[in-house]
Amino acid sequence: MATPIVQCENVRKTYQMGMVTVAALRGVSFDIHAGEYVSIMGPSGCGKSTLLNLLGCLDRPSEGHYRLGGDDVSQLDDDALSAIRGKRLGFIFQSYNLIQQLTVLENIEVPLYYQGRPEAECRAISTELASRVGLEQRLHHRPFELSGGQQQRVAIARALVNDPLVILADEPTGNLDSSSGQEILKIFANLNRNGKTLILVTHDPGIAKHCSRTIRLRDGELESDVHH
Repeated sequence: MATPIVQCENVRKTYQMGMVTVAALRGVSFDIHAGEYVSIMGPSGCGKSTLLNLLGCLDRPSEGHYRLGGDDVSQLDDDALSAIRGKRLGFIFQSYNLIQQLTVLENIEVPLYYQGRPEAECRAISTELASRVGLEQRLHHRPFELSGGQQQRVAIARALVNDPLVILADEPTGNLDSSSGQEILKIFANLNRNGKTLILVTHDPGIAKHCSRTIRLRDGELESDVHH
């Protein structure tokens, strides 16, 4: 069996809120293999956002181990975590997080620009990705000229630009009407068919059923882990 791409081993996360210690994650363990399409669900305050931040190397566990692509990233410093985020992870957020002054192409290019790739190469990669998500007619539009669904497609293309090991999506259809949401889910399904590993945080069971596995959290613990 291949080494899992994501390994969480007894991961705990506590926060200090004034005099009170809050346990957001209380010893969570699971593995995700390359090519899986996983939803993370649970009620508000169950630890989903905390877990997503840890999986996305935006934060570190208080205890336990997190391995990404076989490397233990649990205790890396901020600079090392930032480098891992840039190389191994793609992020898609509910609010798209696009730069309003930049065109579709320029928004997709941003992560490549930080890597110092040649301009022509950046342009070629971002043009190809824009067409993969159906935006070849919108390359020079700015975000405010696009619908919500189109903006989320830009965000998906940007998340793919570094050919990440894992794509993390946080309520990616949360701001979209149902037909735009379905379009985004079709793109995800297609990415997954082509071998991409996707982890989707959602509160919507209708979205989770598009995934092949659902991990449920409750009160910072793993309540269930179901393949479907």
